[in-house]
Amino acid sequence: MSTFRKLAAAVIVLFIAVIAGLNIYLLRSGDSGTYRVEAKRLADRIEETGSTDISGFPHLTGVYSGEQLYRSDEHYLIIEAGGKLYRVEYTTEGRNRTVWAVNCVLAALFLLILILLVYIRRNIIVPFGRLNTVPQELAKGNLAVPIPEEKSRLFGKFTWGVNLLREKIEGDRQKELSMQRDKKLLLLSLSHDIKTPLSAIKLNAKALARGLYKDEEKRRSAAESINSRADEIEHFVSEITKAASEDFMEFEVTQGEVFLSSILRRLSDRYAQQLAVSGTKFTIDRFDDCILSCDPDRLAECLQNLIENAVKYGDGRQIGLSFDKMDGCELITVSNTGCSLEEKELPQIFESFHRGSNAENVQGNGLGLFICKRLMSLMGGEIYADIREEHFCVTLVVRLA
Repeated sequence: MSTFRKLAAAVIVLFIAVIAGLNIYLLRSGDSGTYRVEAKRLADRIEETGSTDISGFPHLTGVYSGEQLYRSDEHYLIIEAGGKLYRVEYTTEGRNRTVWAVNCVLAALFLLILILLVYIRRNIIVPFGRLNTVPQELAKGNLAVPIPEEKSRLFGKFTWGVNLLREKIEGDRQKELSMQRDKKLLLLSLSHDIKTPLSAIKLNAKALARGLYKDEEKRRSAAESINSRADEIEHFVSEITKAASEDFMEFEVTQGEVFLSSILRRLSDRYAQQLAVSGTKFTIDRFDDCILSCDPDRLAECLQNLIENAVKYGDGRQIGLSFDKMDGCELITVSNTGCSLEEKELPQIFESFHRGSNAENVQGNGLGLFICKRLMSLMGGEIYADIREEHFCVTLVVRLA
């Protein structure tokens, strides 16, 4: 706010200085105005014809000589023509009108600037000042921070977006807490259930070790009991593994329709210049425009993830998009040069937190391809990867509308 006040004061002072300077210039330049030119032309006429007619000189009001040479209360100047002096009176009304008109225009501009500064302060600076602490409070985890409603259209969408962000953060927090609670309850329950078959195994094992079962049938029954209890424990362990590796991220997909060209335009606008600066050749092959059945934002997110992966794990020479059609689907392939991944790793690259052998020196968390797989599945599509002549290729299979 203080910065805006200083800026507004500087603008006002500068404009006043411009007005003052322009007025001084106009007043000073008025003394050597057109009336001097007309007086010189009149002197030349008197020299040539002896006529003192001033009908052709709009700024001159009279010509006098002799005893009336210095008797005047009007603006005048003295000229010499034919060896004789003449008093030439002139008017400054034109100059005054010019100065008045210029000052009226400048005053209107000054008033407009004042109105604009007041409008900016009232509708932009002050509302933004009330909102600029909200992101900090959200970052601190204070989700109860009040977000003032603004009537101004300039901030209506912003406040709406901040409210959505707060609701999203709060919803994610509640989901995370619920998920953590459910997992803890599940693990505690399974841990308790494991104790029963484990106790039976220990008892049977001790009995067999001490030779308490003399009968062969009892020993076989004890061994079968141990095996059965071990199967139960194996089942519980698989449940624990499933609980630990189950989906920890929830995705919302809004199915709709979008032109392929629209998605590609978004990608080109975002990456073409960026990759050109880094020296990476970014190509988009020819394609037949079509309508895709998907969530446009989620499909764009998938393609962005694939391009980001190509930037991180490729050699930086080339990244390309190619297209094909098959069984009512559009196949969109993102490829990059410099593939160092082994083919035997391909089945695992779509798992959560999996990182390939080529990711040793690259920052990441192994979720990009996992997210793509989940999103494509929710949109009724598929995703797969292959290696073609040292090109790593990931293909999205998107249904046509």
